[in-house]
Amino acid sequence: MTISLPNSPPGAERPRATLPRFLATLVMSVVVLMGATGCGFFVDENAYRPSAGDGVNIEGVGPLSVRNVLVVANDAGTEGHLVAAIVNNSDEPQVLRIEVGEQSDAALEIPVPAESTVSYGQRDSLEDPPLIEGMDAAAGSMVRMSFQAGDSEPVAEEVPVLGGCLEYLRGLEPEQRSDSDECPWYIDE
Repeated sequence: MTISLPNSPPGAERPRATLPRFLATLVMSVVVLMGATGCGFFVDENAYRPSAGDGVNIEGVGPLSVRNVLVVANDAGTEGHLVAAIVNNSDEPQVLRIEVGEQSDAALEIPVPAESTVSYGQRDSLEDPPLIEGMDAAAGSMVRMSFQAGDSEPVAEEVPVLGGCLEYLRGLEPEQRSDSDECPWYIDE
């Protein structure tokens, strides 16, 4: 079968692609694919990457659910404010116990009334976020936290630790930031 090109004499065949043309097309395809996928090959795997919500959701903590939990730490990573929404759908008041770190004495107990949500970290919130003291987790890292309510088994999860250098978290860190407004650990993809 012959394919005629426009303005070519009848019966002329279409020229075949050459090897350099094929390689150029292949290279361009790879470049476009890497750009479209964010190319994680060149990104620090230990840096925190935000999702739609920066925190994590914890289910199965007795009758409680913990939504979008994260810690906003000071520059040294020794203290942090807990930011979360704790949902109690039961008709009984509950107490959420949170232990921070593997070998830490840092712990919080948060009362949650029946059929309610306790929310910490909203700018217009009337309640200050709970302070976690004795941490060892700098901004940009993850800290292991254990969540328990009543007689339920503890649920352990890695929770992101962020800093007040992010505009929407300013004012939530335990101490005001130092002279730098940059977030060296934050990678915006």
